[in-house]
Amino acid sequence: MRIATRSSPLATWQARAVATALEAAGSALGDIELVPVRTAGDLDLSTPISEMSGRGVFVTEVQAAVLDGRADMAVHSAKDMRSEPTPGLTLAGCLTRGDARDALVGMALDEIPRGGVVATGSQRRQCQVAALRADLRFTGLRGNMARRVAAATQPDVDAVIVAAAALERLGESHRIAQRFSPVELVPQVGQGAIAIEHRTDDADTAAAAGVIIDEVTTRCVRAERAFLRTLGGGCDLPTGAHATVDAHGRLSMIALLATPDRGRIERTTGSDADGESLGAALAHELMARTGTDATTWASLADDA
Repeated sequence: MRIATRSSPLATWQARAVATALEAAGSALGDIELVPVRTAGDLDLSTPISEMSGRGVFVTEVQAAVLDGRADMAVHSAKDMRSEPTPGLTLAGCLTRGDARDALVGMALDEIPRGGVVATGSQRRQCQVAALRADLRFTGLRGNMARRVAAATQPDVDAVIVAAAALERLGESHRIAQRFSPVELVPQVGQGAIAIEHRTDDADTAAAAGVIIDEVTTRCVRAERAFLRTLGGGCDLPTGAHATVDAHGRLSMIALLATPDRGRIERTTGSDADGESLGAALAHELMARTGTDATTWASLADDA
């Protein structure tokens, strides 16, 4: 079993988590080998993340390794994936989700001095933090997690915003100064989830992946992706969604959409047994409230 993955420390950790799960499940597919891949997003450290949204810059080359037979399975951060399926590949599902929340490193929000600087490459995070603290200024943030965390020690930066799950997986959770609830900062679609893809015609790999996926996480991520797909947006437009499942199996979701000029943020919540229908319904509601439509968002994604 060959697992294609980005070569960053976090991506390697995630691929090894999948390998460990396969081994624990008694996979009969033989030895497991990681196939590291450099992606366009890894190679280009100068372009702001917000300008790369929707291109799949952290997944395309990994997917190509599976499609051309160099690997059997692709492992991604679910939040990096395009909202539309990739021809020839099937999204099998996700491992049990980690912490989906956003986190501040350096200072908690109420500790940042007036007019302080927060580093983030995400328009979604910037919009929401600015709504909480209009006095703050923002600067870009790129690179692997070690580079991002190190930015919090720079004299011209007071705090950085990163995914809590990433810090936990790398053993750096002690650096977290504050975790935002999903209500305070609606997470990115798929945040905290590790996604598995395989070739659509590969029944053996599909069977192996099916044993290790977490049904609750997979159901939630599919609902969030339906929200994003209905918007027509990319991976880092100013939008987010976070779904949960209660003890009775009912799915609830909170969703966010900013206007194209980032001047207004709209939020909504809903519940439904059918998560994908819920995701689509919340997207249509927010598009109506912001005066945007799928064509607008698709155009923004293409431009990014």
